[in-house]
Amino acid sequence: MIEELLDRPAVGSDGFHAPEHPSLLPEEEIASSSMSRERRLKFAAVRTCAREGLRRLGVSTAPILRGPSGEPVWPSGIVGSMTHCTGYHAAAVAPSDEVAAIGIDAEANRPLRYREMLGLITTAEERAWIAEMESAYPEVSWARLVFTAKESVFKAWFSLTRHRLGLGEILVHVDPLSGEFHARTSTPHGSAGDAFPNRLTGRWMARDGLLVAALSIRRSARMHEEV
Repeated sequence: MIEELLDRPAVGSDGFHAPEHPSLLPEEEIASSSMSRERRLKFAAVRTCAREGLRRLGVSTAPILRGPSGEPVWPSGIVGSMTHCTGYHAAAVAPSDEVAAIGIDAEANRPLRYREMLGLITTAEERAWIAEMESAYPEVSWARLVFTAKESVFKAWFSLTRHRLGLGEILVHVDPLSGEFHARTSTPHGSAGDAFPNRLTGRWMARDGLLVAALSIRRSARMHEEV
C-alpha cells in the first residue's frame, strides 16, 4: 500500500502481521529491552520494513535507534518515516541528497475515539468539510483521514526542522476523488521552518479497513546550498 503513495526515489515497504519472533540488531535489542512485548513487536516490525527499503536503496544493514523525541535515527544519507497501527506497519526511505523529508501515517478507518479531538486538531472550515464528506461518503472516516494526513505532515516537519508543530497549526484539504491532499502550516516559519515549503501535496488511500497518508519533500537547490 505505502509504495503506491510514494514518488521515486522514495521507496516503501509494509506488512499486515507483526512477526512472532522479531529480528533486531544488537543495538536495537538493547534499546527495546524495557518495552512491553506488544510494543517491542511493533518496534521490530517497522524496522523490518525500513531495512527492506534500505536494501532496495543499496544501503548496508544498520541499527535504527530512537532519537530524544522517539523519532527514528536513520543512517547517514537517508531520510525516512515509520508508522504502525493495529494490523499494519510500514516504513518509507529515500536518499537525503534528493529528498529533504518524508512523512507517512496509517490509522484504522474508523471514527475518532474522542469526537472532541476535532476541536483541537481542525479548523471550523475543516470541520464543516468533514461533515459534508461524512454525509456523502460514509464509508470513509474523514475526520480520522484528516488526522492521518496531518500526522504525515507533522512527521515531515519534525524531520526537517527538529521542532514540534501542533496538528491545529496544519491546514489540510483532502481531495476525495484524486487521492491527493493539500496542506499548509498556519505557523510563521521563522528560523525553525525556513526550509519547509509553504504548501505541500501528499497522497492518501482507504483500503482494507485502513487509512494511509504519505508525502515527501524534494530537496531544492536552496536546500543543497544550506547543507
